[in-house]
Amino acid sequence: MSSSTSELDGVQKAAILLITLGPEKAAGIFKHLKEDEIEQLTLEIANTRSVTPAEKEQVLNEFYEVCLAQQYIAEGGIGYAKDLLQKALGEDRAKEVLGKLTASLQVRPFEFIRKTEASQILNFIQDEHPQTIALILSYLSPAQAAGIISTLTPDKQTDVAKRIALMDRTSPDVIKEVENILEQKLASLVNQDYTIVGGIDSIVEVLNTVDRGTEKHIMENLEIEEPELADEIRKKMFVFEDILMLDDRSIQRVLREVENSELAVALKGANEEVQNVIFNNMSTRLSAMIKEDMEYMGPVRMKDVEEAQQKIVNIIRKLEDSAEIVISRGGGDEIVV
Repeated sequence: MSSSTSELDGVQKAAILLITLGPEKAAGIFKHLKEDEIEQLTLEIANTRSVTPAEKEQVLNEFYEVCLAQQYIAEGGIGYAKDLLQKALGEDRAKEVLGKLTASLQVRPFEFIRKTEASQILNFIQDEHPQTIALILSYLSPAQAAGIISTLTPDKQTDVAKRIALMDRTSPDVIKEVENILEQKLASLVNQDYTIVGGIDSIVEVLNTVDRGTEKHIMENLEIEEPELADEIRKKMFVFEDILMLDDRSIQRVLREVENSELAVALKGANEEVQNVIFNNMSTRLSAMIKEDMEYMGPVRMKDVEEAQQKIVNIIRKLEDSAEIVISRGGGDEIVV
């Protein structure tokens, strides 16, 4: 890169890139930026009087190289990106591009196993100390973590869940050490600030994703071992029995999404209070029909009841996410007037 371009700062290069891409593409990019970033770039573009063809080409090349590096990191991690960039750009240029990128981009630890099947990850970590398992699961997606935690032994499930919930800050040295055990070839570049990971929200996401049986087992054990912690987790969770927290309008909205056959199975294992609140929010005819279905279906496996209840819980969570219903979790901030 020429001296004139190498002396430009990031904002100036971004402005040149947007000028080069043209107004239509620049407008599309602006949609993904924060207000202060848009203001900063707009001012820089306004103050940029002229850009030479050479400057445009060099900024575009640098942008392409950074995009390439990000793509390689997403596909296989830092080590993979480094190997491919060295082949494409040469060792010095690859090192320079990765250095610029990782200075502004915090690469998430354990990225190399986030694309791996839960069953395969379990083979890596099932014999590790529960604290190590908790650390790894905290960095995975809730779906991955749920798949792993549900296949651990029952005593280890509760221990790991408790450790995730109580986890606060983890030294980057510890993260590096664990990463190196799992992936020796990964050239990990982790931000040297302490990484906040785990906590109540983390375990709630996991427990909201695991099967109902695993969720119940973990919560029942936590209530015995750590009652205050269990109470704090439960406040942020939603289980089938918590349908009692919904108002009548919300229950009626949920019931519109639920199949009658599924509801009959779910209610087969529900307590009388839950059954009553649901029956009170449907027509007398429908209520009688579902009660009749429940009576004639005979004994039902607990697994089937839990699966049916979980499907309804998933509908409730989906409707809450889209703000179609409001779940009151004991605080005053959910009250709508």
